[in-house]
Amino acid sequence: MTEWDIKKLQILRTLDERGTVTATARALLMTPSAVSQQLSNLAKQVGVPLLEAHGRRVRLTGAARLLLVHADAVLAQLERADAELAAYAKGEAGEVRVGAFSTAVPALVVPAVRALRVAHPGISVRVREAEAGAAYELLAAGDVDLALSLAAQAPRGRDGRFTRVTLLADPLDVALPLDHPLARADALRLADLADEPWIFGGSGPWSEITRAACEASGFVPEQAHSAAGWEAILAMVGAGMGVALVPRMAGAFGRGEVVMREPAERPHRHVVAAVRRGAEGSPAVSHVLAALRGATSP
Repeated sequence: MTEWDIKKLQILRTLDERGTVTATARALLMTPSAVSQQLSNLAKQVGVPLLEAHGRRVRLTGAARLLLVHADAVLAQLERADAELAAYAKGEAGEVRVGAFSTAVPALVVPAVRALRVAHPGISVRVREAEAGAAYELLAAGDVDLALSLAAQAPRGRDGRFTRVTLLADPLDVALPLDHPLARADALRLADLADEPWIFGGSGPWSEITRAACEASGFVPEQAHSAAGWEAILAMVGAGMGVALVPRMAGAFGRGEVVMREPAERPHRHVVAAVRRGAEGSPAVSHVLAALRGATSP
């Protein structure tokens, strides 16, 4: 029977995620030669090639990908073991590291932390503000225990590494300049703005959400300006530089010379909480998830 080395499986998983031996070595604080040696030993151990040359790089063989399916299950089981041991040793005490995008911090994370202080004072939360698009990378690297991300649709299917739940369907409003012809129209459809210049992020979930909402209404938005912060986006809208979709959760930001209108299509963005698969069994993580769900209630 093969004696498995968890470290080698983690190296193989990281290589699949990072794409190169050099990036894998950097992520795991190893040398490239040590990474190559460990993977070579793993291939000898299982008796089949795990890597093949692909230009200047290497790529995983079919056998390696088959092995990773089982590795995900093994690593998830180890996460469950860690969670149960932590529950046994600490009970209600523990620290949960939460990664959250900017608008989620005041709207969801802060109310959740306040509720936890009353219901579970032994649980501490360490918050790390991060772009929504970095959520799964932070989780995979072990930098956070729970991450909040965004999606155009509720998550579907299964990912061998993560457990994901939708916390909130956040309505999207259209931000228009005060003097826009449609600012006070009786009704507004996104399609009415098909020829307008649009302002949204250049990449990541928010770009996908804006494009998906507009494409569902029959047009591709012309991106006139790119910005990630809501204050910058709303300032440009107020200056008549374009229009934008803005989540209700961003209502705390100053709106200045901007009119917010609810479009007839009533688009939403989905706020998703994710943990490494198996870690949802940790009592501390479960309490934080419950507190985040509570923060979404009216």
